[in-house]
Amino acid sequence: CALPQIKDSSDAVPAGLTTPKSAADPLAHVFFIHPTTYTRKPKTNYLWNQDVNDASLNQVVDNSPMKYQASAFNAAGQIFAPRYRQAHYSVFLTSHLEDKKAALDTAYKDVKAAFYHYLQHWNVGKPFIIASHSQGTIHAARLIKECILNTPLQQQLIVAYLPGMPVPKDSLPGLPICETPQATGCFVSWSTYRRDFIPPYYPLALERSVCVNPISWQHNETPASKNEHRGAVLSNFNQVLPNICDAQVKGGVLWVSKPKFRGSWLYTNPNYHIGDINLYYIDIRNNACERVSAYRRLQP
Repeated sequence: CALPQIKDSSDAVPAGLTTPKSAADPLAHVFFIHPTTYTRKPKTNYLWNQDVNDASLNQVVDNSPMKYQASAFNAAGQIFAPRYRQAHYSVFLTSHLEDKKAALDTAYKDVKAAFYHYLQHWNVGKPFIIASHSQGTIHAARLIKECILNTPLQQQLIVAYLPGMPVPKDSLPGLPICETPQATGCFVSWSTYRRDFIPPYYPLALERSVCVNPISWQHNETPASKNEHRGAVLSNFNQVLPNICDAQVKGGVLWVSKPKFRGSWLYTNPNYHIGDINLYYIDIRNNACERVSAYRRLQP
């Protein structure tokens, strides 16, 4: 999906913003794991997992999460993002838990192999950010737990951004929750819903999940107002929309008053999962740079 050596969708920068740091001397790296885009009826023999040679689906990945999500991090460091045999969306609906596990294991196997390939060929001791969304967060959390925690790599981990999927508070022992905007060696997560809505599946996982406010970057229920919101990037990639979102942690979910923008009246779903990153695109972009700077200041 993304490599610094090639021009790809993760290099995109909304109009008027600063371009990414020079590739010749990157401050940091970002290993990004994209969310589920495999939602259509399978057309190949790979029913539960994407065929990575599926050009049309690869184009969806490039034009959507790579452009609209991964690019939020390109001012903080060079983006590395693997193609992987992502599990089909149906794994989150099926009652066949063995099939679900097998499909997610297959996807994770690719992510893990890609991460080790990245370490061997490109990392060269650079500090890095782990970033993800939705299914990508499932794999990112597992990758951190199995391959980074309690290893020398943990000292290189600047921060992990893990939105869009419940990350239980006790699931990453040894990696603290980020409590401030400048904290490093920690992780943040959130799952976005319309204010006053609690999903019926809340007790299954969200009740125990970590939620950090992506405007204030505080791990508490103090609300952040629209005046503090730096900007969303929605369907028009080159239009930054500041001051349209507030944010408040409520237990394990993030509440936002319905944002107002052109066409927003058409969106009636109280689940804002699709906008976990895009609603707070500039807030995330600025914060990633802030944490990279904080990490560098702490180095001898």
